[in-house]
Amino acid sequence: MRERGYLDYNATTPLRPEARVAMSAAMDVFGNPSSVHAEGRAARGLIERARAQVAAALGAEGAEIVFTSGATEAAALALAGRGLAGSPIEHDAVRAWSDARLAVGQDGQVLIPDPSRATLQLANSETGIIQALPEGLAVSDLTQGFGKLPFAFNWLGLEMGFVSAHKLGGPKGVGALVMRRGTDIAAQLRGGGQEMGRRAGTENLIGIAGFGAAAEAAAKDLADGVWNSVFEIRNILEQALDGAASKTIFVGKGEKRLPNTLCLATPGWKAETQVMQMDLAGFAISAGSACSSGKLRASGVLEAMGYGRQVASSAIRVSLGPQTREVDVLRFAEAWLKEYRRFESRAA
Repeated sequence: MRERGYLDYNATTPLRPEARVAMSAAMDVFGNPSSVHAEGRAARGLIERARAQVAAALGAEGAEIVFTSGATEAAALALAGRGLAGSPIEHDAVRAWSDARLAVGQDGQVLIPDPSRATLQLANSETGIIQALPEGLAVSDLTQGFGKLPFAFNWLGLEMGFVSAHKLGGPKGVGALVMRRGTDIAAQLRGGGQEMGRRAGTENLIGIAGFGAAAEAAAKDLADGVWNSVFEIRNILEQALDGAASKTIFVGKGEKRLPNTLCLATPGWKAETQVMQMDLAGFAISAGSACSSGKLRASGVLEAMGYGRQVASSAIRVSLGPQTREVDVLRFAEAWLKEYRRFESRAA
């Protein structure tokens, strides 16, 4: 059976062994974290341990961590009713609650006239382009940068940020909002005093335990230079394709990008066609954000950057992880270039 190559880490990541162990252990802690008896206190202890682990990995000691069902809920909690300015390159979960009126340059950078009234992502999931977050920014989507980039919430000068567990080896269905201490927000889910009154509902103990363990392991990987190796493998792939695909645009090349992300656009070669061709060849890649997949539309991110519809509708994303090997990307390059040459011959 042919070995498959998973190259879609920006969509989701394999569960880390540390998270699996923590979740398995948490399954035996059955008390309600809001109960005051011994069983409840044991459950509460696991949540507070995970809270400390996530805070440490975020460089957010002293800040407040509110656990949610994911980054989408955390975004709503941070943004709902505030009317913040945003940009068209933000994730749909942010655009749903912000006014996408900020302009984007072809370099992928967003100009922020008033940071205190704006939201801006740390890094884009499709292009990998990293933003220079301005001091005093109201809210930032830290999801794609968390665990891949060295940063500290306490140094960024943010009011709030949010993250997701499954982007760094934790389970799906859990995320967190991180807030500068003393920040006032209105609860969206009401009915109980959980999460310091910010998010009602019995906490997802198993998921939160896995999130904490994954965040701690991800921080160790970052400190140990694991993502430097990923960066080198990403560059090997980029060089292999760049030298052989003259019609292809390498979006964000020369800009500061996530170490694992490569965005390719070959005008006239539909992104969904490439995704299916690579799937048949044994590789998982994507066309834009996973949350937008299946809609068969041109990349709004690339269109916002000034690329035409033909380019935007041909963009694919290849995103690597700590488990990706050089042989994996070289096999992918061989398979993709085979299909590229077929496309080129048909277009001639």
